[in-house]
Amino acid sequence: MIEMEKIRNDLKDIRYYVSRKKVFDANSDFVGVNNITEKLKMYNDAVCSASPRLYDIYVSLYLNNQTQESLSEILGYSFQTISRLNVQLLNHFYKKLNENVA
Repeated sequence: MIEMEKIRNDLKDIRYYVSRKKVFDANSDFVGVNNITEKLKMYNDAVCSASPRLYDIYVSLYLNNQTQESLSEILGYSFQTISRLNVQLLNHFYKKLNENVA
């Protein structure tokens, strides 16, 4: 079972990886491919079944490295709405990633 804290930590790692992807890609031939790419695929697959709003929140916050505050300004939502949508996204991942866990 994947705990909520692990999901939060994975998303932080994904955000970091995507923001530094050029460095990872440039060095993967010398060091090897970091296992974060497996996590990225797992979360990308899971978000595909989310609502369009949650999909957008994931892409904006974790792949485009925006803050909740900057995203609220871009989308014209309150900070609280973005925060609430992020919680819904975390719950979506929790449900989706634990579907097949016995």
